[in-house]
Amino acid sequence: MPKYPKVSFVLPALNEEKGIGLCLDKINKVIKDLNLDAEVIVVDNGSEDKTAQIALEKGAKVVREEEKGYGSAYLRGFKETTGEWIVMGDADATYDFLETPKFLEKLDQGYDLVIGSRFKGKLLPGSMPVLNRVGNWALSSMLRLLFKTSLSDIHCGMRAFTKEALAKMRLRTKGMELASEMVISAIREKLKIAEVPIVYHPRRGNSKLSKLRDGWRHIKFMLLYAPYWLYFFPGLFLLFLSLVIEVILSTGPVEAFGRTWDIHLMIASSFSTILGIQIMILGTIAKVYGVKRGLLVKDVALERFMKWFSLEKGLLIGAIFFLIGLAMVLKIVLEWALRGFKDLSEERLMLLGSNLVIIGIEIIFSSFLFTLIKES
Repeated sequence: MPKYPKVSFVLPALNEEKGIGLCLDKINKVIKDLNLDAEVIVVDNGSEDKTAQIALEKGAKVVREEEKGYGSAYLRGFKETTGEWIVMGDADATYDFLETPKFLEKLDQGYDLVIGSRFKGKLLPGSMPVLNRVGNWALSSMLRLLFKTSLSDIHCGMRAFTKEALAKMRLRTKGMELASEMVISAIREKLKIAEVPIVYHPRRGNSKLSKLRDGWRHIKFMLLYAPYWLYFFPGLFLLFLSLVIEVILSTGPVEAFGRTWDIHLMIASSFSTILGIQIMILGTIAKVYGVKRGLLVKDVALERFMKWFSLEKGLLIGAIFFLIGLAMVLKIVLEWALRGFKDLSEERLMLLGSNLVIIGIEIIFSSFLFTLIKES
């Protein structure tokens, strides 16, 4: 039997008197069977039942965290740990802590983070309602797409990791999104991640999960840490589509799809063009800011762009757009003046010219902001 480093078990608990005893009995059995040097920390997140009393009777260390929240409880528990390895799991008996050895084996093999997979394992009847299963699949799929991982059960709450990995992940979220943050941070830090199949049991006691609120917190967190998907790609698509439509309609009405497209669509495309490039600029700034703060990973595309970009280049590009647009606008104004300021039908060229002027101004001022963030 291998000799493992000291292990800290951390369980958040809010009115879990029906499940906490069973969880701690299983943990104590694992500690005895493996002859572990271990500690068990139960974070009481404001329980009004016998949760804390039962935990103390089972030999756990009980700490109280007044700030409510899944993440708040775990962050407090992690601060209390003295072990080199940490095992986390809910106190509602949904996770079978007798499966802990599988997690410890993976850590012993050199993995930094080990996540249970309920989908590669077994979902017992009544353990996960259909709506929860669909939501879990959707959120896991979203995270896999945005952050290029193959993990099957992103939000499984039974995990193990090293104290060194915990420090690298720099966790800080206070709600259910801590589960997503841990995975995203581990990917960002290039930690070695493993999955182990587990059995998921029906919970004991009442669920504290709020499907819509907690689901939104996961989605919000993922989008905030995926600026390309949130900003750049939608902005690029909007810019390209709108600019193409605007250029085509600048010469006159177009027949397509059984109807005539005219100035009204061009006006809408004009606004969309400006919006598209603004979203792209925001995305680039968000990415650079995130990298500077250590929240996001610098990728090859961004690294090349940052090496290429300079304030002078940004000002030059902005000035080119501005001057071309200004020339188009001045041409129209001059022609209008030569006609004695009488009726003039140059709406299309005016829209295109005004767009280029606005885009040029956006690029110029954004270049100053981008340079400030880049050099800070």
